[in-house]
Amino acid sequence: MNARDEILGRVRGALAAAPDAEVEVPRRYARTADGVDVVRLFAERVGDYRATVRIVAPEALAPVVAAELRDAAVGTLAVPPDLPHEWLIETGVEVRADSPVLSVNELDGCDGVLTGCAVAIAETGTIVLDGGPTQGRRALTLVPDVHICVVPASVVVGTVPEAITRLDGTRPLTWVSGPSATSDIELNRIEGVHGPRRLVVIVVDRQTG
Repeated sequence: MNARDEILGRVRGALAAAPDAEVEVPRRYARTADGVDVVRLFAERVGDYRATVRIVAPEALAPVVAAELRDAAVGTLAVPPDLPHEWLIETGVEVRADSPVLSVNELDGCDGVLTGCAVAIAETGTIVLDGGPTQGRRALTLVPDVHICVVPASVVVGTVPEAITRLDGTRPLTWVSGPSATSDIELNRIEGVHGPRRLVVIVVDRQTG
């Protein structure tokens, strides 16, 4: 018996003696404390990651998308094929739908990408993409330099456990907390190495305005 088999054998032995009962997750870990405005908390935490955050009413979404595209100097925009047309009616930029699938070179030629998301987590300031409606495939949000993500207030949850209950673990999940960033040995921050250099999050909240 090698070391691996010995370790796994001990683990199996320990689990065999464990009770076969579900363990209740403490409430404080399951969801955000009562009275917390998860939409505002999410916006605050996303801002901590040096992302641009806007909270807008539904009717203001298209003008804000257009303004953010102008501010980021986006001339060519990649989008998922099922992105709602009303998000783009005021952009004035060249839009390239990912259907047929854009090549890596074509994606690299796009200045930015506009998508929705599956879930947003307030306590960690994280958006989660699962390739579902309005999100497109994973590569779409990893190659262009600017990612503008539209987040309906209805998909914002307080905690990671809450998010997990809404997600399908068999789908390709991408968890995004701010722009792509890394640091060298001297802790100099460098953005845009592994994904978008700039992240813009637009939260659509009917209670705004």
